[in-house]
Order: sequence, then structure tokens, then C-alpha cells
Amino acid sequence: MIRYLIGRLAGVVLILFAVCLFTYLIFFQLSPDPAVMICGKTCTEERIGAIREALGLDRPFLSQFGAFLGGIFAGRDYGSGATLVHCPAPCLGYSFQTDESVWSMITARLPVSATLAVGAAVLWLLVGVAAGLLSAVRQGTWWDRGAMALALGGISVPNYVLALVLQYVLVVKLEWLPFPSDVAFSDDPARWFQSYLMPWMVLAAGYACLYARLTRTQVIETLSENFLRTARAKGLSRPLVLRRHALRPALTPVTTLFGMDFAGLLGGALITETVFGLGGIGKLAADSIAKNDQPVIMAVTLLAAFFVVVGNVVVDLVYTALDPRVRIR
Repeated sequence: MIRYLIGRLAGVVLILFAVCLFTYLIFFQLSPDPAVMICGKTCTEERIGAIREALGLDRPFLSQFGAFLGGIFAGRDYGSGATLVHCPAPCLGYSFQTDESVWSMITARLPVSATLAVGAAVLWLLVGVAAGLLSAVRQGTWWDRGAMALALGGISVPNYVLALVLQYVLVVKLEWLPFPSDVAFSDDPARWFQSYLMPWMVLAAGYACLYARLTRTQVIETLSENFLRTARAKGLSRPLVLRRHALRPALTPVTTLFGMDFAGLLGGALITETVFGLGGIGKLAADSIAKNDQPVIMAVTLLAAFFVVVGNVVVDLVYTALDPRVRIR
């Protein structure tokens, strides 16, 4: 296990290094000159040169990239003398539009994205896995056909359409929920729950339908295995056979999918956050892309990559707890 973890962590470091190198190359070498983006098109050549020197863009590429990596772990300095600005670790640079620390912008918006991701994940796991299990147990019945038809329809409906429908019905017509807003849990727990309930539903709907179909398929396949017949022959109760022997192995592919989906959502749910006006990572990314704010876009890209890579490692470790047939060698 220790050797496996060391190997996986080494792989994570290499992948993140490659992602950093690739994103830095794209945003600071192949994109428009960052100095021009900061200064504007009417800026003088002298001013552009001074900005390039302050950002270290006048140095060779490897030196620039080394300074960027060093800034993440140890901080870095921009400029010199009276214009010296120290960026503490983890330093991801400063926004071209607001001069605000990119790390501060990320950390200020991460709680919103994390709240959306965790709430939606709990909802889609409970609904999707439960619906898929019931459909598998009642295969061929009206429940199975109706649930799978509903799941297929749910996958086909775009998030923004469902968001607009729920807003109209739950907020405008029935007035059961307020329009979502960035309310802190510590300020008003009830208002916080009401504000996030509709985004959770919108974000979880498509995933729940997908997980229901996947769970159904995997449970039906697992129920035909020989070890299930042996468990029944031993006289084990049907609920115990389903819970311990059928569901756990069937959840292995579901776990893989969940790890990737959840990690991706931590990097921002762009459509949901934009439709509901929530200030999360996804909304930050959309605004930064519209303004071509390169440091912020690059930071969001690195954050999303970090969550996906770490999520992949966690999924591999969870496998052994769910399915005893999987062993780490």
C-alpha cells in the first residue's frame, strides 16, 4: 500500500507539473502579450517594456516558468526598488483587470463552488443510486420502465432550461423559494439552505439520471454472477445479498464516474453559477474569459486539474473498500 501511494503521488506531481508547463506556455507565450493586455493598446513602448520587466517576461522562458513555480511554493517579487511588490505563497499572480491577487480571488469564490458541488453530489448520489437499485431489483416492471424513461429525459434536458423552469415555478409562481444568492451559512442557515436548494436540484438532475441508468446496468450484471447464487444458496436474506454482495461491486464504475464528476465541479459549475448569478469559480472563469484575464484563467485551469488528479487517486483507494476483488499490489 505504501509503495502504491508513493507511486501514485509521484504520478500526481508529474501530471501537475506537465499541466503547469502547458498552461503557462499557452497563456504567457502563445497568447497576446500580457504587458499589452495590462497597459492597453494606446500604451507607449517604454511603458510596455517596463511592465514586461516587472513581470519577468523579458527573461528566457525556462527562467519565467521557474519563477512561476517558485512563486506557488515560496512566493515571488514583482519589480524592483520603489516599485517592488511581494506576492506571498501560493502566488498565482495578479489579475490584469483589477490588480487583485489571483489566489485571493480563488479562495473568496471557492466556498460557493464547494457548497454547490457537495450539496449536488449528495443529492444525485442518493437519488441516482437508489433509483438505479430499485429499477434493477424490479427489472421489467412499470417502475423500471418509468424510471429509466424519466432518466433518459432528464439527461436530455440542458441545465439552463431546467434552471429557468424551476425559477419560474418555484420562485415566481409558487414563491416557495427565494432567488439564489451568496448567503453564508453562519449568517442565516435557513436562508442559506433555501438559496442553494434550487441550484443543487439543477446541478444534480442530469447526474442523478446518468447514475440511475449506470447503477441499474451494473446491479443487473452483478446479480447474474456466480457468487450471488452462492450467497442465496447459503440462505442469506435478500436485502443482505443486495446490500453486501450486489451493490458494493456494482458501485465500482459509479465511484470512478463520481470521482471525476465531483472533482470537476469543484473547479466550478459554469452554467449553474452563471444562470443563478452565484459568485463561484465557474462564474469567475466565465468573467475572466470574457475579459481575457490570463492569470485568473490559468489559475482556474490549474485548480480544476489539481482536483481531477487528486480525485482520481482517491477513487483508486476507495475501490478496495467497495470491491474485495480489487487489490492494490
